[in-house]
Amino acid sequence: MIDNLLTTVDQYVSAQTLMMLTALSIIFFVGSLIAIPFILVRLPADFFDIRVPRPWMEDHHPVLRLLGHLVKNAIGAVFLFVGFLMLFLPGQGILTMLIGISMLDFPSKRKLEAMLIGRPTVLNTINGMRAKFGKPPLIIAPDP
Repeated sequence: MIDNLLTTVDQYVSAQTLMMLTALSIIFFVGSLIAIPFILVRLPADFFDIRVPRPWMEDHHPVLRLLGHLVKNAIGAVFLFVGFLMLFLPGQGILTMLIGISMLDFPSKRKLEAMLIGRPTVLNTINGMRAKFGKPPLIIAPDP
């Protein structure tokens, strides 16, 4: 049975491609285990509070601000894409997608972030990570 499955998969995807995908999956998994806590622990406690403004690079030259926004959005898109892949591959997909969304700029982003981070499972997981490193829990705006 497994031989038939491997033969069928081999018809459509080469063994080299499968090895590359396996290696990427392992890299994403290990990378997410390191990067996600690193990022979430360093966020200010009010980062996801929609009542607190979040200016970014406002004191910099407009050209540098534009370049910074382009780079930040590109990195955010990569995090979002990799997080989506991690929903099907090993890794912390939801948390990776949350970081990607927080780096992107689009209308109503703060409300979407608050909705995602406000889910009890996600918030408890993040606050548990933060507590291990002696950081205060995230502050979420109360529902209006």
